[in-house]
Amino acid sequence: MAARGEAEPAGFSREKIGFAVVIDADGQPVAVDDLRDSSGKRPVASPRDVPAAQKRTVAIVPNFLWDKTAYALGVTAAEGKRTAQEHAAFRDLHLDLLRDSDDAGLVALRRFLEAWTPERFADAPFTPDMLDANVIFRLEGDEGGMRAIHDRPAALPLIEARSGDGVSGLCLVTGVTGPIARLHPAIKGVDGAQTAGAALVSFNAAAYESWGNEQGANAPTGQAAAARYGAALNRLLDRSSRNRTQLVDHANLDPGRRRPVAVRHRQRLSIGDATTVFWADASGRKEEVLAAAEALVAAGLGEPIEGDTDPTLGQDATFAAMVRDQLERLAAGRPVAIGTEEIPPGVTIHILGLAPNAARLSVRLWETHSLGTIAQRALKHRDHCRIEPPPRSWGVGPSINRLLVNTVAAQEKWDNIPPLLAGDVARAVLAGTPYPRTLLSNAIMRLRAGDSPATGWHAAAIRAVLMRTEGGAPVGLDTEDKNQGYRLGRLFAVLEEAQEKALDREINATIRDRYFGAASSAPASVFPLLVRGAMNHLSALRKKNIGAAKSIDGKLREVMEGVGSGFPRSLRLEDQGRFAIGYYHQRSGRFRKKDAAPAESATTNGDSE
Repeated sequence: MAARGEAEPAGFSREKIGFAVVIDADGQPVAVDDLRDSSGKRPVASPRDVPAAQKRTVAIVPNFLWDKTAYALGVTAAEGKRTAQEHAAFRDLHLDLLRDSDDAGLVALRRFLEAWTPERFADAPFTPDMLDANVIFRLEGDEGGMRAIHDRPAALPLIEARSGDGVSGLCLVTGVTGPIARLHPAIKGVDGAQTAGAALVSFNAAAYESWGNEQGANAPTGQAAAARYGAALNRLLDRSSRNRTQLVDHANLDPGRRRPVAVRHRQRLSIGDATTVFWADASGRKEEVLAAAEALVAAGLGEPIEGDTDPTLGQDATFAAMVRDQLERLAAGRPVAIGTEEIPPGVTIHILGLAPNAARLSVRLWETHSLGTIAQRALKHRDHCRIEPPPRSWGVGPSINRLLVNTVAAQEKWDNIPPLLAGDVARAVLAGTPYPRTLLSNAIMRLRAGDSPATGWHAAAIRAVLMRTEGGAPVGLDTEDKNQGYRLGRLFAVLEEAQEKALDREINATIRDRYFGAASSAPASVFPLLVRGAMNHLSALRKKNIGAAKSIDGKLREVMEGVGSGFPRSLRLEDQGRFAIGYYHQRSGRFRKKDAAPAESATTNGDSE
């Protein structure tokens, strides 16, 4: 990544820099270069590689060869009570480290700091909008005035020496003995974490330390390894990380046309409260192949990309449909082509999910699989969630986020997705293991709290759980299914239909609104009352529409045959889930067109990988 310019080298970090102070050989300031990005409504500091930033708490700790104006120039926009001490620390550090240097740029910076007083900031070329911004230094005329002093060859040994202050030990990552990182790099870009960054490895109190080790020595990681993983992870977490345009061939959809379509590529996704990044193993692979493989993972696990449709190929020629076709090829062990690059199913993909935890990060998810395996499991997830008829916005199957927000999140808000549940579901999808039972319990809890069981999303999530733990559940309406929970759900839908058609007017609260939770958990306490009410509704309906009354009466007889003579006092959680599925299947059948094709399968299916 560093060789491609996507990550900073060891000893450096990528920070937002606003200005460059240009000094001559005698250390006199001659200009100030504005490095901010002015393409938006207002200028913003641009990220640049600088010597690694120091971690600051309450102590005064200057950075080397760059810093904010309070440290570098002794000036700040607010009333800084410590500004004089901060600038003095910056000045003393550099005078000490640069005293023996004979490099023209380092000598010029030393002379600048020896002569500088904060009062000079009021004069040209300095301007008030520099206050509190990060600044670097440049030597006048050095490579056209474009090279920073910290990029001069003579500065590199000093930067390396500054990062080598840890104790020596065996690095658990590389197996090499050398300096151990005392503090690990701050990781930025995790949603919900501190904007200044959070630690992946951190020991901030004696209670967490063992065997006399202090801070980073408790989990010994070489300084070079720590710097490299920090740089790589920070770049992956950048919101602009490797966002590029890939060419996806439509040939898989229509062999007669080989029309490429642009697809936006993402290397980071949000799954619940976890910011998830992924990357392809670079071993022996071309960069274009890796990028295309990562694009497929993003499309397979993430939300469908809006606007990537091709009207000339018909309604089904969407990006999502094309991705499913490619995933099916990979799952079958066949390579696919994106643009001119062929992607083999054996490309290794690493997936990491990070969640905020105060000043630290929690690892919600860590999976490593081949692209073909991920394709198999993504398809398996979508097949296990399949329900007929499909809910609105279903597409070719739900992403993890879409399934969770529609089934377990209060008010269907992303922030209300239970954080641990999202990680558990993602792990189940990627590892091919059973879904957590909490997905079932949370979906049923939301139905009891007032979510509509008629949307089909809850039924889809419940079916997914049952497919991996209970031997399955019907995809579409199955009149042969004798499960008591499923039958009672169907019966409840028929009773609701009788009420709606008999009253034939706007109903303030249907039996679903009042009794769904009780009917699904304690049938014996509710169904006798509902059945008596249905008899009254049928009697009234016969006077208005004898045909409709006969139809409902026939449905009641058919469903009641499988219920038996008595209603159970309670249903276990899994059967409550089947209740919701049976209700959705029976109710949806009322609104399907008479010439609509039946469900592909009305029996347990989809358990293939």
